[in-house]
Amino acid sequence: MTTIRDIARESGYSVSTVSRVLNNKHHVSAEARLAIQQVIEQLDYVPNNIARDLSKGRTESIGVVLPHTNHPYFTQILDGILAAAFVTDYRIVLLPSDYDILREQSYLEQLRCKVFDGLIFTSRRIELEIIKNYQKYGPIVCCEKLEDANVLSVYSVREPAYLEAFQWLKKRGKNQGAILLSRGEEISATAKATMKAYRAFYQSEPDEKLVITGVTTYQDGYEAGEKLVRDYESFDYIFANSDDDAAGIRQYYLDHDLSLPLIVGQENQLSGKLLKLPTIDHQLSKVGQHAFFLATKQSTTTHIAVMSHFIPR
Repeated sequence: MTTIRDIARESGYSVSTVSRVLNNKHHVSAEARLAIQQVIEQLDYVPNNIARDLSKGRTESIGVVLPHTNHPYFTQILDGILAAAFVTDYRIVLLPSDYDILREQSYLEQLRCKVFDGLIFTSRRIELEIIKNYQKYGPIVCCEKLEDANVLSVYSVREPAYLEAFQWLKKRGKNQGAILLSRGEEISATAKATMKAYRAFYQSEPDEKLVITGVTTYQDGYEAGEKLVRDYESFDYIFANSDDDAAGIRQYYLDHDLSLPLIVGQENQLSGKLLKLPTIDHQLSKVGQHAFFLATKQSTTTHIAVMSHFIPR
């Protein structure tokens, strides 16, 4: 690989003069600049941007840890991050994790090695205490509500919108619901918020047989609809995990000429708008934008709450 010293040797000028040309600095004669440019082209020199960034003490790159993109929670947060980054010089690096702790740890190690200026965890499995140990190497933002005031976080406030949705269902005579989740509440902040709101509203535990996990896509919803119809009868509404899986449930009922229960979706997706499904908009694009501002130190706050909204249709 050609180095700046190779250019200096071939051109006959000093390393410092070559450096000034490469960085488009003044105090270089036209003759010297032309000669050095000719050698650069001749040797096909490509600047080492990583070394340059390290010398500046920043990379202008933000790593975004994504478990997957099967759910609008992640894609909408990512949309917000990208929208905020487009008007800056920052690069966004996607870091797939699949909730693998070792992968998540490796991304923290990359932050320590100055590969990124900051990290955004859209969701995580790794313990918060481990994340805290890496904060000295750069901003780390978690997209979830945290009790720990020492960790940067941005999150949607879900419970009021959930309570409003349950009240809306009750006014329509719907009191026994099936709840669809992506993961169990012991590991998912979203599931925990859903179940907390359910217990607060009904003052009781949901029927555990009507709580189905592993639902994130249209196909998951279709299969959940089949399971509910086959195995259970005692419910009059379905609280879906997204508008897409709500659409899958709805289609299963239609395909089998069954009477539709009332279905509430989430994330205000195109599918929900077209089918006119009641939904909850968690404002995840705004969550992503605020996460970017925190990761790039453009915000002086440490915790940012974004309110969710119930949309009856």
